[in-house]
Amino acid sequence: MTAPTSFPRFFVTSSAPCPYLANRVERKVFTELKGPHAEQLNEALGRIGFRRSQMVAYRPSCQNCQACISVRVVAGEFRPSSTQRRDFRRNSDLIVSECRPWATSEQFELLRNYLSKRHPDGGMAAMDEMDFADMVEHTPVSTCVTEYREPDGLGGAGRLVGACLTDRQSDGLSMIYSFYDPELQDRKGLGNYIILDHIHRAAADGLDYVYLGYWVEGSRQMQYKIRYRPLEKLGGEGWQRFGEEEQSELIATALSSNQDKAPAISGGSKDGTPGGQSQYKIS
Repeated sequence: MTAPTSFPRFFVTSSAPCPYLANRVERKVFTELKGPHAEQLNEALGRIGFRRSQMVAYRPSCQNCQACISVRVVAGEFRPSSTQRRDFRRNSDLIVSECRPWATSEQFELLRNYLSKRHPDGGMAAMDEMDFADMVEHTPVSTCVTEYREPDGLGGAGRLVGACLTDRQSDGLSMIYSFYDPELQDRKGLGNYIILDHIHRAAADGLDYVYLGYWVEGSRQMQYKIRYRPLEKLGGEGWQRFGEEEQSELIATALSSNQDKAPAISGGSKDGTPGGQSQYKIS
């Protein structure tokens, strides 16, 4: 008897410096996303903590470390904080559009500006336009680039100020990577707004979740994810909500750490890093 679908083969990357925690080493387990069932496979793996990077799905498989925790916002029950409500109102005039996953020079220039101001020492700062095109366009699943533009004063869409590479799944939206203009003084909270908009659109479409990727306790640049309520985390017993008191304490720690200005750790093998896909090479 022949199985109707073949079980995917999984591989493990070589060890490399962790991009989130200093003096740590990371390792990932991954599989290729290809063939007629790539989208279904990606969705199934996403529910057990995998993330997509171009044509592979991966999750951390580090020895002696479990700091990376998959988190997702329950979109239909989201309760914004006063700061989140203020950020949403401040940026609610932006024109939002879902574009096909086709990289543009305008998007790339926005990304370069974002990286130079927020993560100048990170590996992604060396990306060129071809690297960016690979990140956006190499996808076997339902993907879009969500663009955020200022009104042009004539009733149309003007300058691009934010963007997010987004996968649409049957149960939610998966935010792969977002970036924005960090120098707009009249649009503080723009990065926060992009997440809030995804939560709003997921709920409006009847989707249950917005997947934020990995929350890494102890990594200052990843602490912003803990601010969204209710938030679920993936553990040994499946997806469970953070307790109210537990999350409040974590939010207080995140706010006091000033994580928005934290530098990226140099030397890590983050997926957007030029050549980052080489870590998934199958020999």
